[in-house]
Amino acid sequence: MSASTVALAAAASHTSTGEAFQFWVLGTVAVIGALCTILMKKAVHSALCLAATMIILAVFYLANGAYFLGVVQIVVYTGAIMMLFLFVVMLVGVTAADSLKETIKGQRWWAAACGLGFGVLLIAGIANASLKNFNGLGQANANGNVEGLAALIFTKYVFAFEITGALLITSAVGAMVLTHRERTERAKTQREMSEERVRGKHLPPLPAPGVYARHNAVDIAGLLPDGTPSELTVNQTLRGRGQIRDVSQQALDDLKALEQRSEERLGRDEEAVK
Repeated sequence: MSASTVALAAAASHTSTGEAFQFWVLGTVAVIGALCTILMKKAVHSALCLAATMIILAVFYLANGAYFLGVVQIVVYTGAIMMLFLFVVMLVGVTAADSLKETIKGQRWWAAACGLGFGVLLIAGIANASLKNFNGLGQANANGNVEGLAALIFTKYVFAFEITGALLITSAVGAMVLTHRERTERAKTQREMSEERVRGKHLPPLPAPGVYARHNAVDIAGLLPDGTPSELTVNQTLRGRGQIRDVSQQALDDLKALEQRSEERLGRDEEAVK
């Protein structure tokens, strides 16, 4: 190996000031977001913190030359899965009335044990990592980032990749089994559900208050085609106060008054003739 090659490898193995600043600032924010994800009491806030952590991980992937992983992290995980989870949480809602009881006894202890075991494995993997030989991003992405990633997934890490896929499928099947509920009654048809929704409701527009010219008032019920008064045309508040005037009685009173005035006018005319 020539001296120039050694010098280039040594220079590439050192982290620049900008990379160090980026790592410590974004790494701190990512750790805080991860802690807030499990410590926040509201599910929406936890989902937002997790989305922020995923976006920072995507920035790390892009900064290290893993462009395919960075784009997938943003488009698939943050943009699709995480946002879908966030929208579902916001639509369904998690209120204080929801039961927070453990459906599986001891699940918190099992989760803590699994988390501790994962931490031990992660620390052991980092401690045994070989950092003596530094190939650089140029050699890793010699044929393209996607081809280099595919070569690692389907050769060196093919078993880990398949096991992870089987684990995800098992998790999806387990979630469907846990949320499945046996139906004990016949499923309702669309017609039956629509009839239940509109039963007892007045679908057409309400008729206008009042009747005809002389009784166009809000305290007089409108008449239906058969001549009966409609209760939908007057305000319920007026009805509760007893301030609704009866159309039929009002019309009868008006007719009597008209007859009385007619008789009086006829009498005056007869006296004038005499």
